[in-house]
Amino acid sequence: MPDSVDFIVRFMFFAAVHSLLAAPAVKLHLQKLMNSALPGYRLMYNLVSLVLFGWVMLAWQATTVIYLVPGIWSLIFHGLQVLVLLAVFLCVRQTGMAAFLGVDLGREEASPRLQISGWYRIVRHPLYLLGMLFCLLNPVMTSRWLVLTLLSAGYFLVGAVLEERRLLRTFGYAYHAYQKQVPFLIPRPWRTVRTDHPETTSD
Repeated sequence: MPDSVDFIVRFMFFAAVHSLLAAPAVKLHLQKLMNSALPGYRLMYNLVSLVLFGWVMLAWQATTVIYLVPGIWSLIFHGLQVLVLLAVFLCVRQTGMAAFLGVDLGREEASPRLQISGWYRIVRHPLYLLGMLFCLLNPVMTSRWLVLTLLSAGYFLVGAVLEERRLLRTFGYAYHAYQKQVPFLIPRPWRTVRTDHPETTSD
């Protein structure tokens, strides 16, 4: 099997497992099967995802360089990537760092809250947008990184669409009104969102 195909197959396997374990129905089924609340499920989910993504990145090591951002511009691109990572940190902290990492094992799961302040005033799925930006800002674009960027963008888009459906089922009219005010993934800085809806968390 060519290295590029191996890489794509690994990524698709990662994406399938990542999506499957994230589905509320799967977690509920496992809870019934284990007859337990599974307080460490989120932590397990993160660890499995991390290991699988590492396995993906072990494939297709020898790739060609498509372009290299020269000189000081390379440092600027790396600096922008650092800013993106900082934005990811702030975004996760806004919705709950401990819950996101799965380390709040002693707490009961709180009722979901629709988050429309902070980063969620800009786009409905800021983490997906920031993930795409991080990939695009890599100053060394190899064939493997380009494929990873394209695959990730597709996966983020599918994930955002599925998340939209789940949030509409959960919050109904409140999320529908939020959709009308805040863009899906592309920011529109000339528009603002009212904050008179109840807050909830979303990815």
